[in-house]
Amino acid sequence: MSTLSWLTERPIAHRGLHDMNNVRWENTLPAFQAAIDGGFSIECDLHLSSDGVPMVFHDHALRRLTGQEGTIAEKTAAEMGAMPIGGTSDCAPTLREMLDLVAGQVPLVIELKGSEGHDDALVGIVVETLQDYSGKVVLMSFSHRLVRQLAKFAPDIPRGLTAEGLSPEAMEAHFSMLAHDLSFVSYAVKELPNPFVSFVRERLSLPVITWTVQDQEAVDRTFRHADQMTFEGFTP
Repeated sequence: MSTLSWLTERPIAHRGLHDMNNVRWENTLPAFQAAIDGGFSIECDLHLSSDGVPMVFHDHALRRLTGQEGTIAEKTAAEMGAMPIGGTSDCAPTLREMLDLVAGQVPLVIELKGSEGHDDALVGIVVETLQDYSGKVVLMSFSHRLVRQLAKFAPDIPRGLTAEGLSPEAMEAHFSMLAHDLSFVSYAVKELPNPFVSFVRERLSLPVITWTVQDQEAVDRTFRHADQMTFEGFTP
């Protein structure tokens, strides 16, 4: 497995380089363009629309970002593409639209969100969409089920576990995922250091990135215990 040195070379803009949803909103094309202009890697999130199109959108529910009721799983890609985010003229892009914009200019760190009962096809459709993309990209998820699917259906795409928790049960669950040939880990910065992250870095020599870094204390914690940060709310 690649050492993924490019994954840790530059800070990763959380949901793009947004301005905390004042004017430039998270997971929109303007936020991604701002990250490209700043030379930052881009972290983003994917859900499937009701008609099976990967949409760049964080929440399962629509209200926080669009003011509308319902869920993304109930809306078609066209409906999502006509639903303004935060009162702006921007709407949730499809994965294809984001890939066309980024076009390999900066690396992509894509989190598969999904929702159980609505995401059986998510991994397959995302992998198919990425087939002709030549830029640097990794896939990750909190969902152990989706990470296992990545290991099965996308063995050539670097995959990561997005993780949090310090309890013995959380540690045991995280360690169990090492059986699926992880390429990297993304861990909650407030929960560093911990035995899992130390093992991943020191024994397996895999990169660890953190989420979500919003202040200098979290920057310092990241670089004491991990390799790169996923940041928002400031420009490194």
